[in-house]
Amino acid sequence: MLTPRRIFALLLLAALWLSPLPRLATGSMVLHMVLHLSVTVMVPALLAFRLPLPNSAVWLAAGAIMEAVIVWAWHLPSLHVWARMTTTGFVLEQASFLLAGLLLWTSVRSAGNFGGAIVLLVTTMHMTLLGALIGLAPRLLYGSFCAGYLGLDALEEQQIAGILMAGAGGAMYLAAALRRIWLALETSEAFA
Repeated sequence: MLTPRRIFALLLLAALWLSPLPRLATGSMVLHMVLHLSVTVMVPALLAFRLPLPNSAVWLAAGAIMEAVIVWAWHLPSLHVWARMTTTGFVLEQASFLLAGLLLWTSVRSAGNFGGAIVLLVTTMHMTLLGALIGLAPRLLYGSFCAGYLGLDALEEQQIAGILMAGAGGAMYLAAALRRIWLALETSEAFA
């Protein structure tokens, strides 16, 4: 069902993909990260459904593992550069980011507050770790073409992008996990 939240998510996705941002993200690691976090975290969190999943623990694990594998794979230098330099790579990257985010957030919504919080906390950890590895790398991981729009050199862009991934990406998942824990505790107190 198209609720106002889901309509907003679809409009946000259209604005992201149809704006100059994808073209600009080709030459800016920071802008790439803004696009990545929007498509992987923000849009799927607004768009995801709650499904009656049998054996929700299996779905939770599958959602968390698939999201981690997809995000880490696309940040391997060879795949990352391919996605930034070719239309096919970009389309596959963006589609898999969206699919991974939808799988994660749908499984989180379907599993209840505590189960969803655990997966979000694990996702916080892997997102923060990957961001730290990118941001703290002493050398360029993705080449010198990733600079220019923001007046930063390629290593500075990479460092800021890593900070965005670790800080903003990790914080979004952490905030959602803490909210779920809070809701679970409120519910359990109501039954006490």
